[in-house]
Amino acid sequence: MPRRGGIRKTKWWKVGGSGGTSREGAAAVFMGEWQHTLDTKGRLIIPAKFREQLGERFIVTRGLDHCLFVYPLSEWAILEGKLKSLPLTQGDARKFVRFLFSGAIECELDKQGRIMLPSNLREYAKLEKDVVIIGVSSRVEIWAKEQWDQYVEEASASYEDIAEKIVDLGI
Repeated sequence: MPRRGGIRKTKWWKVGGSGGTSREGAAAVFMGEWQHTLDTKGRLIIPAKFREQLGERFIVTRGLDHCLFVYPLSEWAILEGKLKSLPLTQGDARKFVRFLFSGAIECELDKQGRIMLPSNLREYAKLEKDVVIIGVSSRVEIWAKEQWDQYVEEASASYEDIAEKIVDLGI
């Protein structure tokens, strides 16, 4: 590993699993938190750390908890395949697939690293001005800052309880 100032420099995105791919072919893992501002035209800067992993084109759709999910095309294709295999006769499956696909759009970065978010997605996620963009393993999430702050506060209060419950999952 290259060294700079006595500190080992590592590539944070070089891990296994699913997601977009890095320039070295390793699967991308999105992590971290950034705050940006939505401009008056509905454009949002995507953090530079995420741009390479997402690629020039990627999918943005309604997510859970009133945020937006952002998927690299490769990860979206995996999710799409799984959703297509859900039984059409199951009402909850139909609702979920409709919800996710009807809100999905393909976005492309402009020269400034921004995307245009349509009004229906901005309204769903309550995006007005201050926005938080977070990495969540194989996807990126876009949150209204107020919503994110409230979510973090609520989740922090039960973090240890949640950890105890998921210990059985082998984590």
